Amino acid sequence: MAKQPHVLCEPGDVHDLALLPGDPDRVDRIAGLCDSHELVAENREYRVVNATYGDRELTLCSTGIGCPSAAIAVEELAAVGVETFVRVGTTGALQRGMEIGDMVVATGAAKDEGTTKRYEDETVPAVPDYDVLSALVDAAEANDEDVHVGPIASDDAFYAETDAYVEDWEAAGLLSVEMEAAAIFTLARRKGLRAGAICTVDGNLVEGTQKGETEGEELPEKAKDNVERAIRISLDAAAGL
Repeated sequence: MAKQPHVLCEPGDVHDLALLPGDPDRVDRIAGLCDSHELVAENREYRVVNATYGDRELTLCSTGIGCPSAAIAVEELAAVGVETFVRVGTTGALQRGMEIGDMVVATGAAKDEGTTKRYEDETVPAVPDYDVLSALVDAAEANDEDVHVGPIASDDAFYAETDAYVEDWEAAGLLSVEMEAAAIFTLARRKGLRAGAICTVDGNLVEGTQKGETEGEELPEKAKDNVERAIRISLDAAAGL
């Protein structure tokens, strides 16, 4: 099989489980918490690193922003041998009382994006694999960490999340909104593979706190600190998968 055109990997280059942050720099942050790591490839938004965490070999790959680029990552990584995908990202809370730095483990993702509609009807649910979902929740409990567990939304248009959208999401009981999980869940399910997601809250849209309000920084300090906690949960979950 030829080298994949975007992630620049071929069979044998990656391991069977991949953690998928959006930000390429977060690949390096995750790698820094592993026992060993090695850069495999880097192209556009995709930075691919192989790492070892305890006895578990795993691959780290950034997806960039949004479902289209996340779908490319899943398609190409699946083609070269990845069987389990865990999104490790950030998310905007949609329920009052959820604080910056809280963590969310998704039980499903509303498909408020266009990518998955090219694969299947929008009524088909975007849901994680039960074993991956359970491993994330169990790893949080083992680390004495509280996580919100429930449905989220995946949206394409960061700057078009109007008050009406937020009110509808809140009323539906969705915990938070991000931009990649629906595609990751959908493609993994369609391919008979596994996927899950854990995200750190970087703002609360209902309460009016937005990502990027800290001058010169994308994430508030508390969110930056707690991203590492979510990373450790994902690594511990990966060790048991």
